[in-house]
Amino acid sequence: MTERICVGAIAGAFGVRGEVRLKSFTSEPNDIAAYGPLWSEDGKRLFTVRLTRPVTGGLGARLSGVETREDAEALKGATLWADRDKLPALPDDEFYHSDLIGLSVFDAGGVLIGTVRAIYDHGAGDILEIFGPGRKQALLLPFTRAFVPTVDIAAGRIVADPPEESEE
Repeated sequence: MTERICVGAIAGAFGVRGEVRLKSFTSEPNDIAAYGPLWSEDGKRLFTVRLTRPVTGGLGARLSGVETREDAEALKGATLWADRDKLPALPDDEFYHSDLIGLSVFDAGGVLIGTVRAIYDHGAGDILEIFGPGRKQALLLPFTRAFVPTVDIAAGRIVADPPEESEE
């Protein structure tokens, strides 16, 4: 299976003729339609995307094979995935979230902090969720140069400088 990157999600139906409300995860939201047909997460369905109009909370879109409001509602929450080779190459200091998940995170002294389990973006910048040995709860670390000076995808590791944690 070709490696794929999540580029959007279906937020629900829009209108009565099978249009969906699409949430784009691309840096330019309208680019989601330019990455060729998009796959369902399980790779069993392929959708051609045609954007129709901006809507509250996303984009209105027509997906191939989605003809009725019921078809569109059934897809609510589904993610859409593009083949990696259809996506633009990123500059050296930018990364696709899927490339970071699973990487080992070490402090500057080489001590394992944990593994990136998820990445969150609540509007003020990305946050890495790191979980690892001896941790009772995940470490949430801002994904900035100050806290994460080194990302080496090829070596499968991140060097981080987390703030001191209290022993509560």
